[in-house]
Amino acid sequence: MGESVEFAIGERTLKLTNLDKALYPTGFTKSEIIEYYARVAPVMIPHLAGRCITLKRFPDGSGKEGFFEKRCPTHRPDWVDVAEGPGDRRGGVYYCRLEEPAALVWTANLAALELHAPMALADDLAAPRAIVFDLDPGAPAGIRECCEVALAVREVLAVAKLEGYVKTSGSKGMQLYVPLNTPARAKHTPTHEDASDFALAVAQVVERQLPGRTTTVMAKAQRPGKIFIDYSQNAFHKTTIAPYSLRARDEPTASTPVTWDEVEAGAAGDLELRFEADAVLARVEADGDHFADVLTTRQTILALGT
Repeated sequence: MGESVEFAIGERTLKLTNLDKALYPTGFTKSEIIEYYARVAPVMIPHLAGRCITLKRFPDGSGKEGFFEKRCPTHRPDWVDVAEGPGDRRGGVYYCRLEEPAALVWTANLAALELHAPMALADDLAAPRAIVFDLDPGAPAGIRECCEVALAVREVLAVAKLEGYVKTSGSKGMQLYVPLNTPARAKHTPTHEDASDFALAVAQVVERQLPGRTTTVMAKAQRPGKIFIDYSQNAFHKTTIAPYSLRARDEPTASTPVTWDEVEAGAAGDLELRFEADAVLARVEADGDHFADVLTTRQTILALGT
């Protein structure tokens, strides 16, 4: 377990271990990971709060295979709450609810480098709060091509008078969110199936507009050199890498909200949209949360007849 130290954050005090252990090949340590999550918490927690969070843990570092942990560990602090979410073959699953900065520090101490969140809140699992387009590049396509496709998706959304917001995946691709935030049990609350159908319809329009450059086919044989527009991430049981989550890559990159101006610059090849932990913290300090409107903007997808 290694030597432990006590760390105070908010009203909580946690015991942290192995702080000098490098969890990235670059030498980025567990201590630095904890510091990142503690500092990014004010903008990250709103995107996690109220949701069933899946941890992806890498106890041996990002260079080794990690594992997903849906069931919240039984040894969690009593102030880390749980919520029942989509089950698995073993039955019902109680996921962690991360509602405060200390909870992020606790998960970081578990070497949960990545945090994955669903589109729905735990109290209303049937109603997605946003639609997500997961843009996954097949080599040699990369982030520049993702930017081009994101701009094409934005144009289609504009026809339906919908706004979208973009973040890098922190890995190879990007995600574009279309906030809904329909009040629970409203007359026209979209379902996950509605969201998936809508995302597929938009993706197919883009596929026709950019022939040979995008695909909606999941088979990897169809994806080299193209951007796979993954609409299936809107399914009830799916999660997406959370905004500001680190990724288990060679370097401590993070899923980072970006502006449309930055996406345009990325499409032009003038900007590489790749951000490591220190750059993310600097962006947040300077500009706040570029993804904040995803949590409050109310929109309807009825405009396209879904």
